[in-house]
Amino acid sequence: MLDIIQLLPDSIANQIAAGEVVQRPASVIKELLENSVDAKASNIQVIIKDAGKVLIQVIDDGIGMSVTDARMSFERHATSKIRTADDLFKIKTMGFRGEAMASIAAIAQVELKSRRESDEIGVLLRMEGSELKQQEAISCPKGTNIQVKNLFYNVPARRNFLKSNPVEMKHILDEFQRVALSQPEISFSLFHNDVEVYTLSGGKLSKRIVDVFGKSYREQLATCQEETSFVSVSGYVGKPESAKKGRGEQFFFVNNRFIKHNYLHHAVLSAFEATIPEGHSPFYVLFVEIDPSHIDINIHPTKTEIKFDDERAVYAIVRAAVKKSLSVYNLTPSIDFESDINFLRIGDRREEKQVWTESTTNNQQPANRQVGSFGDNVQQFERANTQNWHKLFEGLEQIGQNQHANLGVEAPMMMGSKANRLPNPEDDIDEDAISLQIHQKFIITQTKSGMMLIDQRAAYERILYERYLSFLQKSGGHSQQLLFPKTLVFSPADFIALMDIQEEIRALGFSFEEFGKNTILINGVPADVHDENEKELFESLVRQYQDNLENLHIGKKESVARAFSKRSATKYVGKLGVMELNLLVHQLFGTSTPAYTPTGEATFKSFSLNELAEMF
Repeated sequence: MLDIIQLLPDSIANQIAAGEVVQRPASVIKELLENSVDAKASNIQVIIKDAGKVLIQVIDDGIGMSVTDARMSFERHATSKIRTADDLFKIKTMGFRGEAMASIAAIAQVELKSRRESDEIGVLLRMEGSELKQQEAISCPKGTNIQVKNLFYNVPARRNFLKSNPVEMKHILDEFQRVALSQPEISFSLFHNDVEVYTLSGGKLSKRIVDVFGKSYREQLATCQEETSFVSVSGYVGKPESAKKGRGEQFFFVNNRFIKHNYLHHAVLSAFEATIPEGHSPFYVLFVEIDPSHIDINIHPTKTEIKFDDERAVYAIVRAAVKKSLSVYNLTPSIDFESDINFLRIGDRREEKQVWTESTTNNQQPANRQVGSFGDNVQQFERANTQNWHKLFEGLEQIGQNQHANLGVEAPMMMGSKANRLPNPEDDIDEDAISLQIHQKFIITQTKSGMMLIDQRAAYERILYERYLSFLQKSGGHSQQLLFPKTLVFSPADFIALMDIQEEIRALGFSFEEFGKNTILINGVPADVHDENEKELFESLVRQYQDNLENLHIGKKESVARAFSKRSATKYVGKLGVMELNLLVHQLFGTSTPAYTPTGEATFKSFSLNELAEMF
């Protein structure tokens, strides 16, 4: 019998290895930018076309490469960063595995130009599918210029798995921002389809944060600084009032390398404790400096995972540093972007503390604080409750028969499939029942067979989703014009995503126009949007839309409808009248799938009389 195990050809082995290192265009951006940083570049330019699918070009003014080094850089496990196994525990460079260039060359057409300052001429190399196609001497500037064309041209299956341009562009901008923040002293620029996205001059970290995320961050930054013999923590955290819903901008760097570490992220969140609302996340850019011998970064080819030999100590120091920063941030009126140190007026804080101590010592209650014990409040509440319970039912007998009166909510859309109608929970609804609200979040209604508990937010999400999807399909959203148009400035990533779905957003009832770089002028909002922060509304809509595109295989219209309904449903949680409660129940069961939200969450739970009896 013949032997069946054989050695794979280099071309196939390289493609397999490339799958770990190069997952999408953003992976190429990350590896090339880190190589430029390791080459001691002071200016780095990035040029991309079609979200990196057609072209990725990185130009730097670093130390450059000799002819031999340029050729060796495309060999697997060829690196200038380490020499022995012991060097793995002394790594201070961004790269060290020697796989990036070989992996990129295996699945793309690569052109490299490089020259050292001491050389009169440089070298040109062209690679396709790990094969050297051309090598010659050329005249070129000092540094390295790498063009990566037609990514995954020889692996069509991988190319088909790439997401839409806005999604891939979001990942590219994420990687660009991470490298730009980790190296604030280096100048960076980014161009997409010949349009300037970023131009960042070298400077201090505070200036780099403002240049990357916008001027609104200037007043949000609080300095974070803590030094110990084991680890040092520095950087900035956002003030509690600037926290955003969902995951905001959060960056951890260990020895200037961006990492993802849930344990350290929890340390920051625990430091904020109750200072931010539930569901919100703080902004932070934190740098951890530690002896390389105490960490292991050789875990994954992407090098974003890391292990500490004493995670608890790092956790405690990070948490203490952030907590200390939050305790003194309000003493700094603003951050001086021209000096490296912000002097805090500790004396003012001591005076405030003394006034507080004196007032409490003299039994003076601070402003905005209720006087009275908890027990007294409970007794007062109970007395009021027993005296006025009958008022809850006043007027119920006068409710008209028209359950679908116009209460600012549209009549239910009678859509449905046979599968959803058999059996139909709506058939179990008791038309004469009165719905009751619990803590302004849940609804109880009587059914013919027992009782139904409805999640108010989830019910609205299902109703609004089908309404918005109808608007998108018919382009029939109603708009309410603003008395004074508003100018909104977005981050480059959010602006690119917004332009990709501008037609869908207009169909919902938004009226806006492009008004300069990363800026729109908003003239109108949907008629049912009240008292909203337009910028926060757009940002959350774009963020939810991007998450839908990345994690779900759904169309653009459905993705926008899901994103806007999820955002809008939270605004409908509140006190409702009896007629509004009954109308909501009927609207819910007038949708195509009343039992679930668009994302699959249950909207209600039914209890039969037997199940209720068993509870007792």
